[in-house]
Amino acid sequence: MKNVGQTDKWIRIILGIVLLSLFFFVEGNAKYFGILGIIPLYTGLSGNCLLYKLLGISTRKDN
Repeated sequence: MKNVGQTDKWIRIILGIVLLSLFFFVEGNAKYFGILGIIPLYTGLSGNCLLYKLLGISTRKDN
């Protein structure tokens, strides 16, 4: 069941893209921090967050 609302979804997608861009545009070991962008990008695109599910949280408004 999806538990990520529209606003939350777009914030996650943008944050994921920004973090992933670090991997491609930053030099040194700091660029590997950008790989963490996969997590918010995936949860934003899928609409499902495992941490929200474990904590019983949902930002999605049911129609």
